[in-house]
Parts: sequence; structure tokens; C-alpha cells
Amino acid sequence: MAMLQEFKKFALRGNVVDMAVGIIIGAAFGRVVSSFVADIVMPPLGVMIGGVHFSQLALVIQEATETQPAVAILYGKFIQTTVDFIIVAFAIFMAIKVMNSLKKKQEEAPQAAPKPSSQELLLTEIRDLLQQSNAAKK
Repeated sequence: MAMLQEFKKFALRGNVVDMAVGIIIGAAFGRVVSSFVADIVMPPLGVMIGGVHFSQLALVIQEATETQPAVAILYGKFIQTTVDFIIVAFAIFMAIKVMNSLKKKQEEAPQAAPKPSSQELLLTEIRDLLQQSNAAKK
């Protein structure tokens, strides 16, 4: 029973929930980027270099037989996945760069002096009155 309560405490902690949300959004972002690369970036790029479909580029090592499929190195899919990675890495880099600049601005912002307590205000008034009376005596 104690293990179940400990797991519940762990699972409902804010960090775990935040991490789960990040993973779900990251997976969805990955699918969007994959679609962007496969459906928008690669077709015009393929047309520009002579009508090549990157996803179909392969180096056949062994031709297909009646009983076995062909053995091939699918380097076109690798190129497409590499472009996916570069786009995702760049997007993450830009997001971190923006977050760091916001954090830097926040650190550089002048911090307001804390408001003095009522005791400090009273002591300041007493000090000022003493200084005035000493100045009047001289």
C-alpha cells in the first residue's frame, strides 16, 4: 500500500506532469516537421535536382527473389530524416535562444529596493531629527 501511495505522489508531482505534456507536444511537433519535410520541402527539392523522390532513393544490395524481398540501403529516407532532425534541432535552438534572452533581460532588469519596514522608517525619522537638532546646536 505504501508503494502505491508513493507512486501516486510521484506521478502527480508537477514535474512529471510537465514532462509528460512536453513529450506529447514534442511527439506531435516531430510529426508536423516530418510531414513538412516529406510533403513540402522534399518534393520541390527533388524536382530541382531532376525529378528525384528522396523517399525512394535506395542502393539495392540484393535483388528480390520469389521468396525474399530485396535488401537495400534506403539512403533517401535517411536524407529525409536528417533534414527532419536539422529542422527540429533549429527550432529547439531558437526556442532556447528566446528563453535565454528573456531570462537575461529579467536578470538585467533593475530590482526594486525592498520597502523598508515600519521599524526602519521610525529609526530613519529619529536619525533625521537627531541630525537636525545637532545642526541647530552648532
